[in-house]
Amino acid sequence: MSIESQVMSNEVATEDTGSSTPIIQKGLLLPFILITACFALWGAANNMTDLLVPAFQKVLSMSQLQSSFIQSAFYGAYFVMALPAAFLIQKYSYKNGVLIGLTVYAAGAILCYPASQAMSFEFFLLAFYVFASGCAILETVAAPYIMSMGPEATGTQRINLAQAFNPIGVLMGVFLGKEVILKGLNSATETERAGMSTDQLLMIQSQELSNVVTAYLIVAVVAFLLAAIIFITRFPAGKSSDKFGELKQSFNRLKQNKKWKFAIVAQFFYVGCQIGVWTYAIKYIMDNHAGISTEAEAGEYVFYGLCVYAAFRFICTGLMSLICPSKLLSIMAILAMALIATAIFVGGEVGVYALLACFSCMSLMFPTIYGLGLTGVGEDRKLGGSFIIMAILGGAILVPFQGWLIDVTDSVNTSYIMPLVCFTVVLIFSIFARKQDGNQ
Repeated sequence: MSIESQVMSNEVATEDTGSSTPIIQKGLLLPFILITACFALWGAANNMTDLLVPAFQKVLSMSQLQSSFIQSAFYGAYFVMALPAAFLIQKYSYKNGVLIGLTVYAAGAILCYPASQAMSFEFFLLAFYVFASGCAILETVAAPYIMSMGPEATGTQRINLAQAFNPIGVLMGVFLGKEVILKGLNSATETERAGMSTDQLLMIQSQELSNVVTAYLIVAVVAFLLAAIIFITRFPAGKSSDKFGELKQSFNRLKQNKKWKFAIVAQFFYVGCQIGVWTYAIKYIMDNHAGISTEAEAGEYVFYGLCVYAAFRFICTGLMSLICPSKLLSIMAILAMALIATAIFVGGEVGVYALLACFSCMSLMFPTIYGLGLTGVGEDRKLGGSFIIMAILGGAILVPFQGWLIDVTDSVNTSYIMPLVCFTVVLIFSIFARKQDGNQ
């Protein structure tokens, strides 16, 4: 029996018996677990990339704007690959889509090795682009697949449950980043590096870049192992039944959906906000906490902040049984705005802890915006979901803008005005979505 047939039969059974609506349909637990593991993999990818910005800035003596091009390459791949990935899984099965995504993911990670041998920042950008392309394929496959594993009424809660495991990968990525990449940075300052001979500097840079390679080879091995397990596991037969149909007609239907269009805008600003908050958190901590002097020490604070982020993924998923998703999103957006404002205008150690507390507010935002945007789109879910994934482009555009603000104002605190504006957009979207759904 196909996934969709199981879903339909279980929906009917639920209606007939009057029993509570299940989050995961019977017989789909193993596929759910395996696809959820992919959520962890791209979580690791995202946060390892965040730590590369301060690392490359120090290794290659770059400005904040220059080093932020790592995020442009990474999140730009999402924009380019999301729609082709959706067509890919329309033609092939979900399982094959996942296997292709994992292969591309691993290939991009492995490309970091020749990039380090060439000592080329541009080559690294290509590696990160390929790596992120694998993430884009995985995310485009996994999100609608998770949404399809039960009735639409529990779709947003189900994707939040799957996304609750994403922070496990986030923590893995941050741990690798701080232990392998940041702690491997030479203690020589920028001034000391400027006074070194070419051979001395190249030797230090080569060692620092080899640490980057080590971290990425580890995630490549994990991706290959997961691909092997999925390959030998039997998935429900059949391709996705979500039909693009005639692309023009599908897109025209979506254009009439105001909530879907607003979700794309909200996701664009949210992703830019999230990546900006995390990318410059290390610099913010070093500039505002008197007791912190190295990137590795600041990375410890980020790690613990992300532990709270991970815990709140599960907490918020549970709260959705009591509070409608759009209302909970509003509450978290308001709290995030207050905490970011504290980080901007108060600063110091108080600002540091406010910034770290803000991580918890972001825990539910991406999957909730995605789920709310696709609620009610019916057979256009696949195409609609692809456009929301493409909105991850916000990370490629807004993060360099925040880096430019740091360079121009010489103040990381001031640069957090960008995330403050983005959280405001998320708040407006949550209010709009609640009105659209009739949940005043």
